[in-house]
Amino acid sequence: MHAPRVLIPVLVLLAACSDPTSKSSAQPALAQPTRSPPADAASMKASFAPVVKKAAPAVVNISSKRLVRQRVDPFWELFGMGAPRDRIEGSLGSGVIVRPDGVIVTNNHVVEGGQEITVALADRREFPAKVLLADARTDLAILKIDVGDERLPVLAIDDTGDAEVGDLVLAIGDPFGVGQTVTNGIISALNRTADPSGDAASSYIQTDAAINPGNSGGALVDMDGDLIGVNSFILSRSGTSSGVGFAVPAAMVRRVVETAVGGGHAVVRPWLGARTQSVTGEIARSLGLSIPQGALVADVYPGGPAARAGLKQGDVIVSVDGRSVADAGALNFAIGTHRPGDTYTLGVRRGNGGPLTLRVKAEPAPETPARDQRMISGRNPFDGATVVNLSPAVADELGVDPFLGPGVMVAGIGRGYAMNAGLRPGDIIREVNGRRIGDVRELAGVLAQGGGSWQVTIERNGQRITAQFRT
Repeated sequence: MHAPRVLIPVLVLLAACSDPTSKSSAQPALAQPTRSPPADAASMKASFAPVVKKAAPAVVNISSKRLVRQRVDPFWELFGMGAPRDRIEGSLGSGVIVRPDGVIVTNNHVVEGGQEITVALADRREFPAKVLLADARTDLAILKIDVGDERLPVLAIDDTGDAEVGDLVLAIGDPFGVGQTVTNGIISALNRTADPSGDAASSYIQTDAAINPGNSGGALVDMDGDLIGVNSFILSRSGTSSGVGFAVPAAMVRRVVETAVGGGHAVVRPWLGARTQSVTGEIARSLGLSIPQGALVADVYPGGPAARAGLKQGDVIVSVDGRSVADAGALNFAIGTHRPGDTYTLGVRRGNGGPLTLRVKAEPAPETPARDQRMISGRNPFDGATVVNLSPAVADELGVDPFLGPGVMVAGIGRGYAMNAGLRPGDIIREVNGRRIGDVRELAGVLAQGGGSWQVTIERNGQRITAQFRT
């Protein structure tokens, strides 16, 4: 590209030294720029244009609107003035077309609560969208737009899991609503969990590619132009990108997309049936492990998948399907990418013996006892509370410990005595008037007996609380 800048002065000098009376019968044509796709990884660094041309048409803008009621001033409302006003709240984000018939993946927080969702394609055409599935735990949502018989450009989902730290990646989205934007960076880390305790439903790809407001739901693509993650959130003190961004890996994206396309309205996650905790440095030293890595099995649910596979208390799970797991959160994510009915393997260290390989069947958490969810009403301390039988399925759904045993959990609090009594969602009702409560039917039977005085024992955060109420 520097040669023309050198040749031009030389040509001028030659023209000045030539015979002014001589004339050329033909003027030379200007050299035309040429561009060809990069042939190898080294030449790829010169331009990302070929990757962008392949991936960008499948990245869309998503706008979501919802009507909210805003209170102006509670004081003036007491005098019948300053009535609440309705206003429209909106949010902007990005999405990725993953099927040519108009199936799009984005972040759940982009469309959560949205009453009117619009998708703008890369060519600026706009379509109304409906939500096929929204999963708050993975922060993924699947949308569908009606494009008739048209086949839209798509991004292939690369869930092979062969990405490595240091790989070049592009983040494509619509930050700040200014239009489609591309940033580049590398994979900074893999298997980052938001909650190393094990409650995380995702194990993220970390990247230093700039991710700003509006990039949520956009594509993280590799140098083959394939989708390896959906950009989800950043860590920042200022609210703008500081080079620490996170994307939901393609393995989980595919799992949620397949559930939605198959007609499912909720992601059914395989349940191990074991309580685990991340191996810390102190735990590793006590167990004689060389490095603090893996998930320690603290308890095994009787009759669950882990128990049937032979997993025991005190085992350390170090890998799933041959891939190492860093902590309990990464373990849950790796198991969660499997479909119910699949068989996966666990790499286990047990005591001072050699490594073991256990085969586990992926199964959903059992709903035993039956859910029996109902709202309580009447003159009793639980008036206005929604209660449900506690089972492994309900515990997994509500994000509580399934080893709390059978009982009745408070799932929600509405208007009524329960709100004033101080009950909270997540409380487990253990006893009422000295009678142990095993399920919702037993609770309803005790409350039906009536009475103005009630002694209630609940369990909250591992502690039992007993209180006396009069209704």
